[in-house]
Amino acid sequence: MIYDLIVIGGGPAGMMAAGRAAENGAHVLLLEKNKQLGVKLLITGKGRCNITNAEPELKKFINQYGSNGKFLYSALNKFSPEETIIFFNNLGVATKIERGQRVFPVSNRADAVLLALIKYLNKNQVEIKLNTKVEKIVSSRVLGTRDQNRIEKIILNDDQELRAKKYLMATGGKSYPATGSDGAGFKWLEKMGHHIIEPRPALVGIVGQENWLKDLEGLSLKNVTISVYQNNKKMDSRFGEAIFTAGGLSGPIILDMSKKIAELLEKGQVSLKIDFKPALDEKTLDQRIQSDFLSFKNKMFKNSLAWLLPQKMIALIIKLSGIETEKKVNMISKLERQKILDLLKNFTLQVKKTAGFGSAIITAGGVDLKEVDPETMHSKIINNLILAGEILDLDGPTGGFNLQVCWSSGYVAGENII
Repeated sequence: MIYDLIVIGGGPAGMMAAGRAAENGAHVLLLEKNKQLGVKLLITGKGRCNITNAEPELKKFINQYGSNGKFLYSALNKFSPEETIIFFNNLGVATKIERGQRVFPVSNRADAVLLALIKYLNKNQVEIKLNTKVEKIVSSRVLGTRDQNRIEKIILNDDQELRAKKYLMATGGKSYPATGSDGAGFKWLEKMGHHIIEPRPALVGIVGQENWLKDLEGLSLKNVTISVYQNNKKMDSRFGEAIFTAGGLSGPIILDMSKKIAELLEKGQVSLKIDFKPALDEKTLDQRIQSDFLSFKNKMFKNSLAWLLPQKMIALIIKLSGIETEKKVNMISKLERQKILDLLKNFTLQVKKTAGFGSAIITAGGVDLKEVDPETMHSKIINNLILAGEILDLDGPTGGFNLQVCWSSGYVAGENII
């Protein structure tokens, strides 16, 4: 049997592409190495599945992906975030918009999104093979106006050979390898002539060098500003939320800056500075500290910071300030107060590394976009191959932007099979 399309990878992009191609009349086979579809989808948005982002202005949406975002103009015009919401609503998934225009299922359940996609596949009679690993992709070179590679067949782990008119690779990147994203697709594509932009972990926490980080594990920071520095120059800065981990920092601010941090680490040392009171300039904050100290003038220093800092941070700030814990507040000098002020506005830690692919939400890097037709997602190197999802060199911040890449690229890929 020769299928119209074989899709390798049963994640969000693969399911969308398979369903859309079959909806248009194609005979489609979807292959997934795991025992179920959408394993990684189930853990997105902390299990709630941030389906997309409802930012209404296309240009602003595109800008979230950096310089590569322009590749998505065609795909987003054909299947926009608004159309994504309608698509899932029609499949029975009611949605809601939360802070930052993030779109979630009303149920707050990622499995509701997965079940809707499976319903879509079944309705359009997509043939699905689970626990099926592709061991080899056999390609050959064909003659024409230009010499191009062509996939002739794929060989499965049970030695079964499968053939199709077209093949779609949606094998993801290298993030969360426990879900099956092991980077195998990159290796296959390189062998067939594609250029792969070096994959890096993105939307990932950082590991710091300081031993005291373990004492702050679990401490959440809200309404703070974190800035990235290299060679005493500010390279990036974000306002929002973060959380201390056993060995470093994570949370929205860190995740969104992690790609930049990884790039900088390749060039040299990187430090982070946390401003715990970004709403106050140094003069105003100093007045606030003096006011607090006046209220606590007869108390010991260790008991005077509860209004300024989370309880879990107080002991560390006292230690780093070098001020004796038993010292009376009214005995603290202007120089010592300046040290406290600096710790509140420029709390510094050194970055050792990013946490790696094991905990990265997505992969930065992937198939060079110059080698993919943005109108159809067809490879320009392999004439019967289509690419969709995280395997492409496209990544955005948290907030539903990366799943939208999967939905839009998958839709366009499936749209152009027949």
